[in-house]
Amino acid sequence: MAADERIPLAPGLYLVGTPIGNLGDITLRALDVLKRADRIACEDTRQTQKLLNHFEITTPTVSCHQHNERQRAIELLGALRAGGRVAVVSDAGMPGISDPGSWLAAEAIAAGVAVIPIPGANAALSALVASGLPTGEFHFIGFLPEKAGARRTRLETLATETGQAARTLVFYEAPHRILETLADLEAVWGPELRVVVARELTKIHEEFLRATVAEARRELATRDRIRGEITLLVEAPTRSSVASVGTPVKIADRVALIQAETGADEKDALKRLARELGQSKSELYRELQRERARRRTGSS
Repeated sequence: MAADERIPLAPGLYLVGTPIGNLGDITLRALDVLKRADRIACEDTRQTQKLLNHFEITTPTVSCHQHNERQRAIELLGALRAGGRVAVVSDAGMPGISDPGSWLAAEAIAAGVAVIPIPGANAALSALVASGLPTGEFHFIGFLPEKAGARRTRLETLATETGQAARTLVFYEAPHRILETLADLEAVWGPELRVVVARELTKIHEEFLRATVAEARRELATRDRIRGEITLLVEAPTRSSVASVGTPVKIADRVALIQAETGADEKDALKRLARELGQSKSELYRELQRERARRRTGSS
């Protein structure tokens, strides 16, 4: 039922979900709030203006992104304390989820200002429910660290957090890093790890790649270019399955796999693996030699 526009919009901070691709995913309530707010705080005013123009909304906008959120909050909180109505939006989805908005919401709550969620589209949940992976328990991580070493460390830490029940890990990833991340997942959990790469959700070229991590990496590696926003889902092994799988795949095994797949010699296979992992070839070569030395001495 549409809101009665004769009733003023209640004062407060409105966290408004916006489409992640398909404009039809905007809700009637979201449109009503965006029309009747005093101003709209946007992650990118240019991006939001496209949405507002499409629905003929003329509410003034102001930028509120990761670089100015704390400074902008001073101005917005002043307006809110005076009884203002401020809507917050990110470029796509729910504000505050790997996007600006959460800090402003916390400050508004501390100031005694009403904070009202206006539900809408979300890439993590949309990908999860269509993934085919367990939904009873899931862990949203967001973006992994960009640097290879920090990313691998984060994944190794997650691998130690096994439980008795199946759960799904949900990541956001950039298209230019997806192959490196899949390679790291394979190294930490092994090639049979079940993953889903959800790309361009709700858009024309929406895709769900449901496969083992090794299969997904091989498929994406054949493409000239990987485009679009990516949500990556991982079926985290349970404690019992980790025990049955054993140790992670070693450098020697991964080099051998690349050689078998491509016919490359060891030098070229190491070079390719170094690119995938974001590490130096010399570093991988030293680890390869250490693995071989351990095998010769019979140590693990």
